[in-house]
Amino acid sequence: MGIVSPGFHGRRRSARPHLPPGQYLEKGFPVLSAGPTPRVTRDQWEFVITNEGGRRYRWSWQEFMALPSETPTVDIHCVTQWSKLDTAWQGVSLDVLLAEVETSADFALAYSYGGYTTNLPVDDLLDGRAWVVHRFDGSDLDPEHGGPARLLVPHLYFWKSAKWVRGIRLLAEDEPGFWEAGGYHERGDPWLEQRYRGD
Repeated sequence: MGIVSPGFHGRRRSARPHLPPGQYLEKGFPVLSAGPTPRVTRDQWEFVITNEGGRRYRWSWQEFMALPSETPTVDIHCVTQWSKLDTAWQGVSLDVLLAEVETSADFALAYSYGGYTTNLPVDDLLDGRAWVVHRFDGSDLDPEHGGPARLLVPHLYFWKSAKWVRGIRLLAEDEPGFWEAGGYHERGDPWLEQRYRGD
């Protein structure tokens, strides 16, 4: 007599992935932007962190590419209700970029080529939770998806992952970005459905 009964195959796995509330699974990669796509060459690109005292920390493309790189595989969630699972990126952790920055700021404002901004608590940029990425799915990041480099903060709604990122201003007090000033939530946690102010 066998130990396992015929027909027993162990615990069934759900065919539906675990998604934040109100989200659906997206196989493609929709392009959503607040304005036209900036065309920034790598020779033009730079990334600047400015602390609350006005001190600037600057990296050219070559200096940025010389920094230690990581390859996070993460789920991403858009406020328009799509989620894309197991997305593969390459870039530099904000832990690396902020390591030499003298700051006691609690808030950050990411800003982009093209004028887009979004605000984040500094804590959401640390501890291996945020990157400036330049590759997606093994290829250079397309301009439509934020290339040459974008912010990636996958535990928050994707509007916080600013495309065409060019820098971060560190702030003692919170300052709303583009969508936040228009009524979106200040933080944007998809698991708490923080889509709009007051959620």
